[in-house]
Amino acid sequence: MPLVDIQLIEGVFDATQKRDMNRKVMDAMVAVEGEAMRGVTSVRVQEVASGGWAIGGKALTAADVKAMAGR
Repeated sequence: MPLVDIQLIEGVFDATQKRDMNRKVMDAMVAVEGEAMRGVTSVRVQEVASGGWAIGGKALTAADVKAMAGR
């Protein structure tokens, strides 16, 4: 049973974006594995607190990520 884990910084994506992400990732997995795997494949979105994720030793906030994305 495949499990796809998506980890995000909290506050960057809204509920609609996370639902779309979940659906599109599931569709991608089914495209690879076949439709029979849809019922046993899990996609999990986990959010890390803003400031709780670091790259290159610099903690990232939701505002930092949004600025990088031009939002």
